[in-house]
Amino acid sequence: MKTASTKQSQDGRPREVSGNRILDALPSDVREQVFGQLTPMSLKSRTVVFHSRQVLTHVHFPVSGVISLVTPFDDGSSVEVATIGNEGIVGVPLIEGGSLAVRAIARVAGTTLRMNTATFLAELGKGGVLAVLVQNYTQALFGQISQAAACNRLHSNEQRLSRWLLMSHDRVGTDVFHITHESIGQTLGSRRQTVSLSMGLLQAAELIRYRRGRVTILDRLGLEKVSCECYAVIREVLERA
Repeated sequence: MKTASTKQSQDGRPREVSGNRILDALPSDVREQVFGQLTPMSLKSRTVVFHSRQVLTHVHFPVSGVISLVTPFDDGSSVEVATIGNEGIVGVPLIEGGSLAVRAIARVAGTTLRMNTATFLAELGKGGVLAVLVQNYTQALFGQISQAAACNRLHSNEQRLSRWLLMSHDRVGTDVFHITHESIGQTLGSRRQTVSLSMGLLQAAELIRYRRGRVTILDRLGLEKVSCECYAVIREVLERA
């Protein structure tokens, strides 16, 4: 996996990016024009990128980290419907002034490249490679949401946790990353005790090590065997985008 790197001009705007797959796929002439509209942003773990039904003022191209899309409920609980990493975009609006019925929150700290929504929609309106890439990714994101809905309904907590850890491992490009019990519980829609039990089972099987909010992937192949088939399905959908 590529290591994210961003070169900036004196005004702080990125001129060359290696990390986000959509941006990296742009032809050089389009890339230069698009990059002039981007601003680097650092997101700490648990940072809310936008709230449910909030007017979207910016879109984010993640370079590192993991951002979770969750459906919030009136009782304060929530469940994850998709995760986004360096393969995609966070906050794609259908129209200017539009919103989404999900909340976006950083689960693993990282960096994004932010673009004003109006500018983003104007770039899409030109057609061309960027519009095609965004359309393909949006379709893949809907596919991930559909698969996750079935997974949340049918598969065990250990299977879903393994899927989430594998997808995060793909995106961060390192065996060690930080995630709290609370964040995992919100992601899976599970109580803290259930998360602790599932993490303990994976740790007892020597698939992971978890200590003080830090997960270490010890046996990826073993984790894939524990995970449900949804991991392979979602990964294939995203790779095709």
